[in-house]
Amino acid sequence: MHYNFFTVIGISLLGTVISSFLAIIPALHVYNVIAIILFTFGGLSTLIPQDLLPYLFLGMISGYVVLNTITSIFLSAPDESMIFVVLPGQKMLLAGRGYEAAIITGFGSIVAGVFLFLITPIVVKFLPVIRKLLMPHLFWILGAVSVYMLQSEWPKGLERGKTGWARFFEAWRHLSVGLLTFFASGLLGFIVMTKNPLPPTRAFQGMLPMFVGLFAIPWVLTNIVSQKSIPPQYNPRSVDLGFSSVVTAMIAGGLGGLLAATFPILTAGLGGLLAGQAVASKDERVFVISQGVSKTVYYVGSFLFFFIPGAHLGKGGLVAMMRPFYIPVSPRGFYFALGALLVCLCVAFFLLLFYTRIVIKLLARISYRTISAFTLVLLLAIVYLMTGVYGLFIAAVATAIGLLPVMYGSRRVNCMGALLFPVTLNMAGYGGAFARLIGLG
Repeated sequence: MHYNFFTVIGISLLGTVISSFLAIIPALHVYNVIAIILFTFGGLSTLIPQDLLPYLFLGMISGYVVLNTITSIFLSAPDESMIFVVLPGQKMLLAGRGYEAAIITGFGSIVAGVFLFLITPIVVKFLPVIRKLLMPHLFWILGAVSVYMLQSEWPKGLERGKTGWARFFEAWRHLSVGLLTFFASGLLGFIVMTKNPLPPTRAFQGMLPMFVGLFAIPWVLTNIVSQKSIPPQYNPRSVDLGFSSVVTAMIAGGLGGLLAATFPILTAGLGGLLAGQAVASKDERVFVISQGVSKTVYYVGSFLFFFIPGAHLGKGGLVAMMRPFYIPVSPRGFYFALGALLVCLCVAFFLLLFYTRIVIKLLARISYRTISAFTLVLLLAIVYLMTGVYGLFIAAVATAIGLLPVMYGSRRVNCMGALLFPVTLNMAGYGGAFARLIGLG
């Protein structure tokens, strides 16, 4: 690589600025935009040298992971990495503390940058060995994660029945919906992964309609039907966070994000859940910060590790898309990427401060129901433009599944069965048999 550090910083910041506009569009995932850029790269090669493309995308991911906090908290259109932070974030929003929720989540991204900087020597030396040891056992590890996720959900019934059977059914009302959500979303995910109904020209966007339907549309529909209003938001001049709280959040979110960034299918929300319970973080603000840490380590770390030459640690769709365009050959490129990441996260955080104030002013002038209706139209338009009529059908089925936890109060993370169920089956070697069982073989 013959470019200097300032050139890398410049192209990375360009990516951050680009994604700052994309991140505030509900449900428009940065990976979908990057896929389109790579699909049309022939027309961009004269503008951006091929070996600078990874740094442009690194900047885009850094901007997205910080700024998508706005749509997740204020518009209830999260991706799978934000499903845990939205509930406490929504509680803070309804208490007039939406600005604080967005800022401390964004601050978690800065903490994540520090975490990635500190663990770099460990990652380079030990993580390839650990991953090599665990990969043959990944199918049962994913299965154990699924079982733990389902078993860790407790009954939420507030009424105590007069008879034993009444109490039994009250306890299992939420739990059974959680199981139904997991296996229904798992079946949908298996069908989409096995025989994607989208035409070949749009198959690379195959997961978009499913995740929009599972995680975004149900929340927006709830906002429209409930007709809830957003109270005036308080803009604090400072947020009181103790050093021990920040360290706890960094450990919990960092470990969770590192798990998700290293091993297939695990996402930031699941990783944060496991690590957060492991360190017993109960404080609401610590939890929100830790989820900001987790999703940043998950998104950015999984791509940052791609720059380590010879380690083969990169994970995810973006790494797969980039391999034909870029092969890391020098540690210099990795350290450039790490430096660019820290700069981009800081710039994205200041953009978050600015954008959040604008959104709060809009919420004060426009009803939340109107904004939710506009968001729903935008979600459907994105799905249709990127995946066509078949994509709308997938989104409709996914929405029906995604509404189950919303209506019955079970965990929305159970929708992650869309990934955990089919991938675990395939890794265990039973994917083909199950496909034949349901008529897809």
